[in-house]
Formats: sequence, C-alpha cells, structure tokens
Amino acid sequence: MFEASTFERSLGGQGPPPLIGSWRRTLVLAGLVGCVALFALARWLAAAPRLDASWDAGPAGELVLRASPHATLDAHRGQALVALGAPGRPPVAVDGALLQRSPRWQVDDALRLRLLTQHEALAAQLVAGSVGLHFAGGDALTVRAGPRGFTGLGGAFWPLAGLALLLYLFAAVVLVAHPRPSNVLYAIMSLCQAGNLLVIALENLPGLGLPPGALAASGPVRMGLDLCTGAAAVHAFALTPNRLVHARAIAALAWSGAAAWLAHLHFAQPAPLWWWAQAGCVALATAALAVIHRSQRLQPNPYAVVMRRFAAIALGTLVLATLAVALIAGDQEATPGLAMGASMAWSLLLACLLLLTPLLGRSRQLLREFALLAGIGTVATAVGLLCVALFALGPLASLAVAAFIALGLYAGARQWILHHFAGSTAMSTERTFDQLYRAAREVQARPSRHAQMLGQLLRELFDPLEMRSLERVPTRSLVVSAGAALVVPLRPLNAAGAPAFALALRFAQRGRRLFTNDDAVLADRVVEQLGRAVAYDQAVEQGRVEERLRIAQDLHDDIGARLLTLMYQAQSPEMEEYIRHTLQDLKTLTRGLAATEHRLSHAAAEWKADLTQRLTLAHVELGWTFSHDRDLQLSVVQWSALTRVLRELVTNAMYHGGATRIDVGLACEGGRLTLEVADDGRGRAPQAWAHGLGMGGVRKRVKLLGGEVHWRENGPRGIVCAVRVVDFAATA
Repeated sequence: MFEASTFERSLGGQGPPPLIGSWRRTLVLAGLVGCVALFALARWLAAAPRLDASWDAGPAGELVLRASPHATLDAHRGQALVALGAPGRPPVAVDGALLQRSPRWQVDDALRLRLLTQHEALAAQLVAGSVGLHFAGGDALTVRAGPRGFTGLGGAFWPLAGLALLLYLFAAVVLVAHPRPSNVLYAIMSLCQAGNLLVIALENLPGLGLPPGALAASGPVRMGLDLCTGAAAVHAFALTPNRLVHARAIAALAWSGAAAWLAHLHFAQPAPLWWWAQAGCVALATAALAVIHRSQRLQPNPYAVVMRRFAAIALGTLVLATLAVALIAGDQEATPGLAMGASMAWSLLLACLLLLTPLLGRSRQLLREFALLAGIGTVATAVGLLCVALFALGPLASLAVAAFIALGLYAGARQWILHHFAGSTAMSTERTFDQLYRAAREVQARPSRHAQMLGQLLRELFDPLEMRSLERVPTRSLVVSAGAALVVPLRPLNAAGAPAFALALRFAQRGRRLFTNDDAVLADRVVEQLGRAVAYDQAVEQGRVEERLRIAQDLHDDIGARLLTLMYQAQSPEMEEYIRHTLQDLKTLTRGLAATEHRLSHAAAEWKADLTQRLTLAHVELGWTFSHDRDLQLSVVQWSALTRVLRELVTNAMYHGGATRIDVGLACEGGRLTLEVADDGRGRAPQAWAHGLGMGGVRKRVKLLGGEVHWRENGPRGIVCAVRVVDFAATA
C-alpha cells in the first residue's frame, strides 16, 4: 500500500536528533580503529621471516628455484627442491604444492593436507632463524631467514587491504547512520568479506614463508565467512524491502543451516571438503535469490528488482568460478595461479556489490565501472580456467583468450550492463528537452495549470508506478526509501515562501529501477525551468497590460479630445450625432483596453447597453437573451474579438440588410459559447456572398477563438449568423 505518511516520516530527518553530534565522533573512532588494525596486521606480516626467493612448479609438480638474491642459493638456480630439513630435525618432503596459498579453494583434500604440512614445516624453520634446503642433485645448504619488511608485502597486499578497509568503513557508516536490523545484516556481510579480502592479501604475499598457523586457519576462516555472508543475505532479503510473513523462520533456518554446515565441515571433515563448502555457499546464495524473488512477487519494488539482479550475478559467477576451478583441479602447472585468480576475482565482485548497495540512489559511476570490471574479470578468469581444462591450452594461451573475451564483453555490452546492473535508465537529452519544451509552452498558455502540467511532465520523465501529494515538504527534491521514491516540492507561482505541497513519485519506470540523485537534480531543474516559463509569461502579460493602458490613455487624451472638439464644431445635427456615437465607441474601446479583467456577465451588460443605444437611435428594435452556467473571466483577446464580431454583425444587419429588428442570443454553458445574431432584413442566399473585409474579419476573429461561424437564411426574411466556440472555457 502507498502511504504518504511513510514518506512524510522519512522527511522528518535522517537520524535521531541526539545522535547527530555523536555519530561523527563514532565514525572517526571506527575509522581510526580500522586503520590501526590494518597497520598492526601489516606490521605483523612485515616482521615475519621469509625465504627470499622465487620458485616455479616443474612439469612433474616439483618445486624449481627460479632466482634468489642470496648468492649461495642463487647458485642452485634451475634445480628442484625436494625437502626441508633443519639440523637435528627430520627432513620434510616438499613439492609444487608449496606454491599454493589458498586452502579454501583447493579441490583435492590430499593436496590441501600436503600443502598445509609443507607450509607449517617451513614456518617452523623460519621462526628458528634458518632453513635447511635439500635439492634433487644431493646438494644441501642452510639459508638464514630475515624479516619480510613492508616492501616485501608485495603489490597486491595494499589494494586488497585498502578495499577491505573501505568495506569496513561502509559498514560503519551505514550502521551508525541507520541502526536497524537490515543494516546490521549489511554490516555483517561487509565485515565478512573484508575479512576474506585480508586473508586473500595474506595468501598473496610474495616469496615462501607465512606466520605459523596463518595458512592453516585461513581455510576454515574463509569458509565460515562465506557461509555467514550467505546466511546474512537470506536474512536481509527476508526483511527488506518487503518483510515476508515467515521472515523469522527463514532467518532462523538460514543461520542454523549455516552454523550446522560449518560445524560439519570443521568437525567431520567430510570428503571432498571443498565440494561440501561450495555446496553450502551455493545453497545459501540460491536461497537468497529465491527469497528476494518471492519478495518481489508479493509486492513489486525496484529495490527488490536490483537486489535480485545482484543475487543472480553473485550466484552465476560463484557457480561459474566453482565449475572452472573444479575442472582445472588436475593441472598442477596451471592450478596455483589461475585458481587463486578465480578466488580473488569472485571476492572482488562480491565486495563491489556490497559497496554499491548503499549507493543505489546515488550516482557513483566510478564504483559501477569498477564493479563491472570485477564482474568481467571473474568471468574472464573462469573462462580461462575452462579453456585450460577443456581445450588443454597453456596458461599463456588461456590468459590471451580470457583477455580477448573480457575486452569483447566490456566493449560490446558495457552500456547495456551499466543501465541494467543497478536498474538505472538514462533518458536522452533530446527526449527530456522535448518534453520540457512542450510542458513549458503549455504552462505559458495556461499558467493556472502549472501544478497539473508539472505532475504530468514528471510522470512522463520518470514513469512512476504511483504519484501522491504530501503535506510535509523538503526544500529540494529528495530520494527517499532507499531509492524507491522521489519527493519533489512544488512552489506557488506568485509566492517566494515555503512550498505549498510536494509530489511523491514511487517506483520509477513502473517499478523497474530506483530513483537516483541525478533524478532529484533533474526534477529540481524541471521545476525551476517551468517556474521561469511562467514568470516569463507573467512578465510578458504585464508588459501587454501596461502597453494597453498606454494606448487607452493616448486614445482618450488625444483622439478623444479631437473628436470632442469636432463635435462642438459640427455643421449639422447629423454630423454631431455621428461624432457623438464615435466618441461612445471610443469610450467603450478604451474602457475595455484599460480593464484588468473582463467578466462575461459584465461584458454582456456592456454589449447590450452599447447595442441598445445604437439601435434605438437607428429606430431598430433589439431582442436580447443571455444565459450562462458560470461567470467566466475573459481574456483580452476573447473580449476584443467578441466585441468586434458583435459590432460587425449588427452593423451589417443595420446598414446592408436594412433590418428593422435584430435578435441577439448569447449563451455559455458547459464551457461552450454560442452567439447568434438574427435580423429581418433583405439579405438572402448567404452562400453566394463575396466576403469582404467585414465578413472576413469576423471569420478571422472567430477562428482566433478556436471556433467556427456560419450564415443561413432566417425564414422568409433576413439572415442568421451563428458563432460557436466549443472549448471556450478552457482558453478563458
């Protein structure tokens, strides 16, 4: 149900008044805590020792030394490392599994156990200060280990850590600004994925050597974070934007299922473990998509549409990445780098979706571009893995194919994806200008319909599902209800004070997209331009009034004075009477020009008085009837046209038809004006008349009013002229 009170409450403020002074301090404190925690993590990793060398996986899965800054170690370049053994300890066999750093995305359980064993053995020797290396040729040497240092964190650590900090800050801002259950769930998802990014940053440190226990804990931690993210998504979609009937049951089922699944993974260690973990994540993602789809079906909401798209994108890329990593699992040469790339691309995409969620009602083109690149990167990485698995391509060839596909997707589908990714539809400048121009011209012609035309224009621009008026009005257009509605204030045309009311537009594009801040700016500019159009029209009308007053004054003072002098100097009574009639006509004309308004009843009274005087002097009988259902206020154009038409028709009947009686019938009912002038003169067969200036002027003035005029015979004698204006009230 559309309730105006909902939007009015949202206009009352964006947070409780007591928190306005403290929320900034809270956010600053949260930011400082995040920065300090990130610096502490970086310092801990920088202080950890490492084996400073670069390694490759050989064709048989062995670990081959590629280069090292240590001269004694670099002398064994190209040899395979077979074991690690410190003095007094048994050697531990090593192979290419030592290069793999992501237990969470390791498909083979045996390989996961082997790489964890090798990494823990290496970490123990690094902590002792030296590492014993045994090569395939029988050579053995001991290498001193030094701290990694901040420069040894690599190029991937700081971008990933920065993105994790950004997610943490987003969660803090959303939670502090609006501490409600749905935002708590958003904060949980953001913090979980921030933790995922930090673990990925740890796994991507260059060289061999990680702090003891770090890699062993990364797998269970990342599984738990992923399952927690899925459960929070299901819970959040059950609450917002539409609270489902069984929201509590759905949330309890999601959280209990995630907890039971995680406990099963941790304690039972089912084989294959990776497939069980992926199945849990895919199941929760599918449940989240089903819940938001159900929410949209129950009550259409553009926010639900966008969230459904996000859930579908996340589920699709997760399934694609899972399938790609599973198919490439047997390739020992390609697995380490590409599997890590798929994991990182998937995490970046999910982080971008979370960053976009609070900004759906705002224009963040850079963030959307980054999310698009992350999504295409995930797809490209998965396609590269599939090329390696299905077509036996090498890493370089598969990378080239993936890059080609990614560039093709970005170049060919970028605009469409950006328009539909968050449900935004950009309106063309030409269409917007055309609609604004038509509305402005209509408002200039009918200023009283300003509010109606503005509402119609906003409906054409945004195509909302519903539109209502509000009593509480903001000072400018606002996007409220997470982009579901746009509130546009309407200001009175002749007042500079507060707006009288506002329009609330709900669900843009018939519920297919959210309102954005760009829409709010556009609405404000539309209101401003229409206001300027009305102000321009009022200024023009004021100029016309002043010019009419000047002309009326000049006619009265100059021409009137001359005619009065001529009347006193007339040589005959007939000439004096003619000039007297001319002065009376001039008086009527100047009074009409100077009048600020012309009521239909007042104008009819003046016309009757004028005709009565003229026809009485000419010894012609006048029959007059007038009826109206409402007293319209005539415009100057209407008053002037009707005055001249009536005079011309009566004059023709008197002097050309020789009539002895003229009947005038004037009626205005239902917005339709009817004027009939009938005489008993000698005029016949009007269809054969040659219309001169008089009758041509009548046609021209009636056409200017939007009506039509017809002449016909009046029984045995005379002519009837009928004037009809169908939409007379609309132009009054």
